[in-house]
Amino acid sequence: MIDCHVHLWDPARGFPWIKPGGEHHQVYGEDELERSGAGLGLTGAVLVEASRGDAGETHALRELRLRRPDLVAGYVANLHVHGEDGPDAFRALLHGMGGSRPAGVRLGGATWDDTPEPARALVPVLAGAGVALELNLHRSALPAAVDTAARHPGLTVVVDHLGNPPDLRTAAAGEWYRDIEHAAASPDVVVKISGLLTQQHGVPPQRVAHMVRHVVDTLGPGRCLIGSDWPICLPRGSRADSLATSRLGLAHLTDHQRDQVLRTTAVRVYALDG
Repeated sequence: MIDCHVHLWDPARGFPWIKPGGEHHQVYGEDELERSGAGLGLTGAVLVEASRGDAGETHALRELRLRRPDLVAGYVANLHVHGEDGPDAFRALLHGMGGSRPAGVRLGGATWDDTPEPARALVPVLAGAGVALELNLHRSALPAAVDTAARHPGLTVVVDHLGNPPDLRTAAAGEWYRDIEHAAASPDVVVKISGLLTQQHGVPPQRVAHMVRHVVDTLGPGRCLIGSDWPICLPRGSRADSLATSRLGLAHLTDHQRDQVLRTTAVRVYALDG
């Protein structure tokens, strides 16, 4: 299994969203990552940027990927921090990294329109380079992914945390289910089954399992990834707890289909070594 969504940070080196005294205000580095995965049957993890706030985070993630290929299968950089340099500089950066370039690059915000325009201007570079765009939007992530994939043929768009669905116990969940069904018609949109331990805290496990099963059956296992969102998940449970929650709803799959969700889709989408 490849855990496709983990973060590392040291609050002393940036990460302004991590406040002193808060639940996440401590160092999470490679040692903590390694310990958290012990006994989970993992073959690697995909590091996802954690909004450090500068381009140095991209290089730090790359350095760890090069130094610890046994632990890190790939990394997803932050698109925002490269926006001001422009498309030509970003294209040259990716080219210069060669085989150690990011597996994906992430764009985040409340909605697509709230993301920085200089960062959005780099999306065609990703399409041309064959690097996945990762979206972490608080609202309308799935429609934005469908629209972006349509405007940039050949670009794979990965939607973090299933598009951040609302609490399944609320009426608002119906719109999210419709967005998933609409996304099924866009073959270049991939969803990451992650964040559920935090977002759906208190929701009965059978309802979470139904949601996961619906996503996998609607999109197909070849368009689904799995992730723990460690260490964001820790106030609600361990990395093992989070991965177990993400795996709810996979029991009906064949062994091959389950392996797609847990490993081979990640290898294809992120162009990992396998």
